[in-house]
Amino acid sequence: MQRQNWLITGVSTGLGRAFAQAALAAGHTVVGTVRSEEDLRAFEGLKPGYARGRILDVTDDHAVSDVITEVERGVGPLDVVIANAGYGLEGTFEETPLAEVRRQFEINVFGAVATLQAALPHMRRRRRGHLMAVTSMGGLMAVPGMSAYCGSKFALEGILEALGKEVAQFGIHVTAIEPGSFRTDWAGRSMTRAARTIDDYDELFDPIREARQKASGNQLGNPARAGEAVVRIASVDQPPAHLVLGSDALRLVTTARTAVDEDIRAWETLSRTTDFDEGAQL
Repeated sequence: MQRQNWLITGVSTGLGRAFAQAALAAGHTVVGTVRSEEDLRAFEGLKPGYARGRILDVTDDHAVSDVITEVERGVGPLDVVIANAGYGLEGTFEETPLAEVRRQFEINVFGAVATLQAALPHMRRRRRGHLMAVTSMGGLMAVPGMSAYCGSKFALEGILEALGKEVAQFGIHVTAIEPGSFRTDWAGRSMTRAARTIDDYDELFDPIREARQKASGNQLGNPARAGEAVVRIASVDQPPAHLVLGSDALRLVTTARTAVDEDIRAWETLSRTTDFDEGAQL
């Protein structure tokens, strides 16, 4: 395998850490972004000389651009960039404050966009590279009590899909990584939970919240194997535009997409009634 230079945001814990460890084990150099000096030292200790830490807040657009420019000059041309930094926000739609919804999008969507936009010009000039972002199975299906989170991931999915079609002509690949439930602290201390205020949702939502909390730390997905999967697709000539990770994600995403297909078929006749008699087809 040819050695590559990787940049991954959010490597202090979770899947970001697992992706970085797998890439390091494969012999790649990994620049990982963290939020503190302590996390930076811990990351660089994983493999001195190959693990390069940078402190970064992905919501600071200028800082994101500066870090990627500096890495391109000081470490070397980036072959793989993974916009991983993000978090989960749990809460019913009605109970989630709008300020928290905005914060969710600021990090999960705009932080990822800033990272990919900063890396893209360098890859475009070289006519090669692989841009990835961690969305979620919640970017292809939705569950009660995660409207803001799923909304942010659906938004990122759309951006990545269009981006991939724009940059394919330059030899640049784009992959949406769609994990299911993995054994990280995402559903534990890393998740933000909106306060419960409306009794009408208790019957639906309380069991969902309780089940998620009980499962935290015992999820089906193995982060190390997720890392190996991501390293694998970074080494192939034709990587996927979508990488669903985990059998639970496969089941839930397939069920959700089948439901969409059924709606389309059931209402196809009505859909066609909204056309002019003549007009341009896209």
